[in-house]
Amino acid sequence: MPQYQIQRLAGALGAEILGVDLAAGLTESLAAQIRQVFLEHQVVFFRDQQLTSEQFLAFAKAMGQPVEYPFVKGLEGHPVIIEVKKLEHERTNFGGIWHSDTTYLEQPPMGSMLLAREVPPYGGDTLFASQYAAYEALSEGMRQLLAPLKAISSSAKADVSKTREDRIASDGRADARKDYTATHPVVRTHPETGRKALYVNVAHTVRFEGMTEEESAPLLQFLHRHQVKPEFTCRFGWRAGSLAFWDNRCVQHNPVNDYHGHRRLMHRITLAGDTPR
Repeated sequence: MPQYQIQRLAGALGAEILGVDLAAGLTESLAAQIRQVFLEHQVVFFRDQQLTSEQFLAFAKAMGQPVEYPFVKGLEGHPVIIEVKKLEHERTNFGGIWHSDTTYLEQPPMGSMLLAREVPPYGGDTLFASQYAAYEALSEGMRQLLAPLKAISSSAKADVSKTREDRIASDGRADARKDYTATHPVVRTHPETGRKALYVNVAHTVRFEGMTEEESAPLLQFLHRHQVKPEFTCRFGWRAGSLAFWDNRCVQHNPVNDYHGHRRLMHRITLAGDTPR
C-alpha cells in the first residue's frame, strides 16, 4: 500500500501529495507511483520540503531529465536550477502571464518544478489551467476546425518579454538568442496518456501557420479566453518549502502579481520534453 495520501485541489486538475519526505530520497517504486499521480492530476504539490539544491535535483532526476533554461543562468554549480524571483523594488513578476513554458522551442519541456524558498506575507499564488479540460469542453465542430492547424510560437512577444527583463538584466545568459520560434500542433496528443490538449497560449503563440497575425487573431483570442475559464483551473497558495510539479504538455500556469513591496524567491527546474504531435 502507498504510504502517502492524495488530496485533490479542484475538479479539473491539481492534487497535494501528503506524507512524502523528498529529502529522504525516493525508491524506484515510489518515484513511479508519484509519476502516475502526476500524469493523472496534471500538477502535483508537496508541502514542507526543506531541500538542498542536491536533493531538489535528485527529485527532478527521478521524474525526468533536467535541462537548462535558454534565457537565465542557473545557480553556481547547478546550471539547471534557476532563480525565479521578484524583489521588493520590482513591479513585474517573472512569467506573469498565462503560458505553457517555452513553447517557442522545437522540444518544449515535459514539465517544470518550482520550490518556494522565500514567499511574501500574502499573495503570490500560482494559477494552473487544464488544457485537457479546455479541449474537451469545445464543440465537435470547433475540434474538427482545430485538428489540422499548426501555430507558430515566438519568445519575442512583447507582453512576455517584459516579464523576463528584470531577470535577464541581473542573471541573463550571454549565449541567449534574441528570438526562438517553433511550429507546433494547435491540438497536441499527450505522449504518455494519449489525451488531447489545446497547445496554444497567449504568451508565445503568434499566429496559425499559413495565416497572417490579423487573420489568426479572432480565433486565437477566443481560444485564449476559453483556455483559462475558472472551471478549468486550480489555485495554489505557497509557503516556504512548498513544491509544485506540473505537466507542461497539458497545463498552463500564471503566477499572480499581487505582492508589490515584498520579495518572492523560488528555485525552478525544467525537465526535457519531446516534439509535440
